[in-house]
Amino acid sequence: MRPTDTIRLTPGKRILFLTKDPELIRRQLRGELDLRMSDLSVDDLLDDINTDAMTPAWVCFDYKPEEIARNAYAGLIVNGERLFPPDALKIGNFEVIVSGYRKGVGSSRETATQCEVFSGIRISVAASFAPIHAGNNINQGLLMASHEMLRRLQDGQALPIDEFTEGYDVITKLIIRSGGLFPFAKAVERGELELPVPSTPKRPMTMGEKILARHMLGRDGERYVKPGDAVVVEVDGGYTHEFTTAQVHYFLEQEYGADYTIKNPSKFAVFEDHLIYADEVAKMRPFMDKIQTLRDLQRDYQRHTDCRDFSATDNVSPGICHEVAREFIIDPGDLIQATDSHTCMGGVNNALAWGVGATEYANLVHSGFTQVEVSESIRFELTGELQPNVTAKDVMLHILLDYAKPQQTLDRIMEFTGPGLRSLSLDERATLANMATECSARTAICEADEKTFAWIAAMRPDIDIDVLRARTVSPDADAEYAGGVHTIDLSKVRPMVAHPGDPDRGVPSDPTNGAYIADLGEVKIDIAYAGSCTAGKIDDLLFYHQVAKEAVDSGLKVAEGVKFFIQFGSQAVEKFARDNGLVDTFERAGATVLNPGCGACIGCGPGVSDAGEQVTISAINRNYKGRSGPGKLWLASPLSVAASAFTGHITAYTPGMFSRARPAALAG
Repeated sequence: MRPTDTIRLTPGKRILFLTKDPELIRRQLRGELDLRMSDLSVDDLLDDINTDAMTPAWVCFDYKPEEIARNAYAGLIVNGERLFPPDALKIGNFEVIVSGYRKGVGSSRETATQCEVFSGIRISVAASFAPIHAGNNINQGLLMASHEMLRRLQDGQALPIDEFTEGYDVITKLIIRSGGLFPFAKAVERGELELPVPSTPKRPMTMGEKILARHMLGRDGERYVKPGDAVVVEVDGGYTHEFTTAQVHYFLEQEYGADYTIKNPSKFAVFEDHLIYADEVAKMRPFMDKIQTLRDLQRDYQRHTDCRDFSATDNVSPGICHEVAREFIIDPGDLIQATDSHTCMGGVNNALAWGVGATEYANLVHSGFTQVEVSESIRFELTGELQPNVTAKDVMLHILLDYAKPQQTLDRIMEFTGPGLRSLSLDERATLANMATECSARTAICEADEKTFAWIAAMRPDIDIDVLRARTVSPDADAEYAGGVHTIDLSKVRPMVAHPGDPDRGVPSDPTNGAYIADLGEVKIDIAYAGSCTAGKIDDLLFYHQVAKEAVDSGLKVAEGVKFFIQFGSQAVEKFARDNGLVDTFERAGATVLNPGCGACIGCGPGVSDAGEQVTISAINRNYKGRSGPGKLWLASPLSVAASAFTGHITAYTPGMFSRARPAALAG
C-alpha cells in the first residue's frame, strides 16, 4: 500500500515493545498491557534481533507470506518455550513493533520482514537496521522509524513521510513513497517515474565504488560514483537455493503472470544445498512434505527460466552455493546478487557480491538490473603472518568484536588489502569475505593477486587469465574511506571464540561475543562441527586433518562423549579430501564424514544439538540461539574445533600438542 504524505498512528491499533523482560512481552501479546516509549529507554529493549528469531528455518518451509506470518517470531524461545504463540502478532492488533539496537542481523531471509507486514505491522522501530533487512523492509513497504519518532507519534503528532525517507538515496526514497519495490518497478515500466543518473565528477575510488561505476546504466564514457549516489546497475549473475527459489517463482507469477520471463538466464543459477539432508534431523522430518514442495517448485522455476542447474544427484548436493559459485561462476570485477546473506563470500574473487531478499531478486532477474545506493567503505590493511595455531576465522572474530560490535562496519563495504592478505590462501581470504554479513556490512571484497588468478584457473582450466587480470579492481591510492583504514597485524591475532550469550536474560547469542580461548577456563563440549560455507573449503579440511593426524598418530581418537562431524563444502573439496587420504584419517579418528552441502549451520542436517544442555563448538559463522539446535553454540576456528574434538573441551590448538601428550594419553 502506498503511504500517505503524513504518517499517524491508527486509532485502535497497538504498539508492541520487544522488551528484555519477556513477561512484559507476554502481557502485551495477551492484551493486558500497553507501553509508551516515553516510559522506556532503548536499553530496556531487545538488541540484535536476528532473522532466525523472527522466522526460524522451519517457518520458511512455507513460501506464501500469509502462512509465514502465522509463526512470526517463533524463534524467540525463553526457558524452552515460544514467547510468541502461533498467530500472536496478528491477533494482537499491532501496527508498530519496537526493538533496541541492530535489528535484523543474520540471514537475508525476507520472510523476517514478511512475518511482520502480513501480521499488520506497518512501522518497525529500532536504533539501527542491518542493511539486507533494511532493504527487505523497504522492498515490502514496511516503514522504519527511530525511537524519537515513535515518541512523537505516540504524542499524537503526524510525521511527514519525508522523515521516513530521510538519509536514503533518491531512488530508495521513490521506492518507499511507492509502497515497495514491485509498485515502484511497475511505475518505472509504465514511464510514470524517471530514474535519476548521478553525475559525480572524476574522483579516486575504492574497489567497491569502481565495480558499481563500471556497471552503472545511463552514462556513457568514464563513470564515477561516491557514497550515497543512487545508481541503476546491470547485474552479472546470481543464484537462489531451494530455501528461497519457490518464493521468487511465486512472486514472479503473482506480479508478471504465469508466462513471466527472466533476462539472461545463463547468468543465473539454482542450487539444491540447504535442505538436502533435513530428513536426517528428527525435528525436521515433520516438514518433509513442505520441503519437497520447495524442491518441486525450484525445479519448476528452473525449467521455466532455463537458468543454470546445480540440483542434487542421487540425493547428494553438488555443494554449498557460495563455494560452488566462487569455483565456477564468479569472476573478478563481477556484480553478483543472490538470495542468501553469505553471497558476500564471492568477494574473495575480487567481485562485489551481496545477498538480497526474494522480492529484490525476482525484480532483478526479470529486468536484468537493480537499484543500489553506493555504500561507504572501510578498509583493513593486513600485515604480518598468522601464528601456526591461528586462522582467518580468528581474524574475523577479532574484527567482529573490535569493529562490528561498535558498528564501524555497519552497511559498509569491507575491503581487505595489504601484504598480510597476500600471505593468505584464497580459501582463507574466502573466510574474510564470507563473514562480512556477520559484521552487518554491505559486503566485503579482497584485492586480487596472482594467487587469485591461479586459484580460479585451477577450477576452470579453460579460462583466460589475461581476461581476469583486465577485470580486476584495486583501490586508488587516495580513495576515501568513511570507516577509516585500519591496520591489523596478523601475527598478533590469538585463538578466539564467540560465546553463546544468554538470550533468556537479554544477552543475545551473536558472533560479536568475542573472547580469547586462553581466558575461558574449561568448557566441556558434546559436539564439534566442522563445515559450512565458512569452513568447508579445502584449506579448512587441511586444518582439520592437521589436528586429526597428529592425534591419530599419537594413538588418540575423538574424546569420549563427543561427536565430531566433518562436512565438505563442495564435491571438489570432497574429491581433494578423498584423493589425498584425509578422509581415511578422519574415519580412523572416529569422526563422522558428511556429504557436501549445508545442513547443521541452519539446523537442517547432521551435527545439530538436540537438547538445551548440549554444548557445541562449531566452525560455522553464526551462533544465534536455536539456529543449529537448542543447545549452546560457540564459534571457533577450524583448528580450535578439531583440537576441542579430541580434548573434550574448548581448546586452542598448539602444533605438537598431541604428540607431546602421547605417553599420558596412552597410559590413561
